[in-house]
Amino acid sequence: MARPALTIALLLTTKELVDACGQWLPVNRYKPVDLHQAASGEGLLEVLSHQREAVDAVVIEQSLLDESTREGLHREGLLFPAVVVGELMGRVDYHPEEVHLPVDQLEQLGYNVDAAISRFLRQGQKEARPGDESDANALPSAESSAWKLSSRLQERLGYLGVFYKRDPSRFLANLPPDEQRELVQSLQRTYRDLLISYFRDPAAANQALESFVNTAFFGDLPITRTVEIHMNLIDEFWKQLKLEGHKNDFLQDYRLALLDVMAHLCEMYRRSIPPEVALAVSSEQRRSLIDSEVSS
Repeated sequence: MARPALTIALLLTTKELVDACGQWLPVNRYKPVDLHQAASGEGLLEVLSHQREAVDAVVIEQSLLDESTREGLHREGLLFPAVVVGELMGRVDYHPEEVHLPVDQLEQLGYNVDAAISRFLRQGQKEARPGDESDANALPSAESSAWKLSSRLQERLGYLGVFYKRDPSRFLANLPPDEQRELVQSLQRTYRDLLISYFRDPAAANQALESFVNTAFFGDLPITRTVEIHMNLIDEFWKQLKLEGHKNDFLQDYRLALLDVMAHLCEMYRRSIPPEVALAVSSEQRRSLIDSEVSS
């Protein structure tokens, strides 16, 4: 039986941005709700407070998250899985489990909403681990609210959550040719942001890296395509530096960026294997080894 679409509140400053975001949210998975008219200060807090039980995640514009609004959201316990749309500045704008996406990379929005929900669920699972001295009722207001939302999301998504339930229809290989091209071009822009900031601003580079890896994982981007994107951009940089008469030997150091991407992807794939599946595989492997030893 198909699960109900999750409600995504679009807290953005313009209708044009709302429409752009809505275009890239898969309708079989998410139901976007336009709240841009309330997206300011007290209005934002009021509307989210009233729809606390209806909203499953938010796409929120970075410019709305000033210090006062952020403090109000935390004070009222209005913490949701979040994609922050705006510049990659290497800072936490809303809460530590947020993900970031620049305006020129909205083609990746659906995949990053998946990632935001997954991160939020994992944090909720950590807070709910048995053996902790405190329980949900003893948590501070903001953490308690986040824990309750995490539990509700798990109930709606199933025990394993979206992190273990990638949607094959949204894999790169299964998209129409036009969407494939747009997604790859968007990923190239993300990877460019990663390379430009890699040594100059590591915190901003890490946000770009997370965005790229989120989309690569949920979109099932082939590893060879990731390497191709890296090599093409390095080649562009090499040609530009040569044209301008600069040294380009240091570009070899950017292999570290590719290694970082690969390491993060490996970690996401590792986490995507449910513990009970991993145990079952290990058990089968052990039996296979025993059988082979006996037969030999």
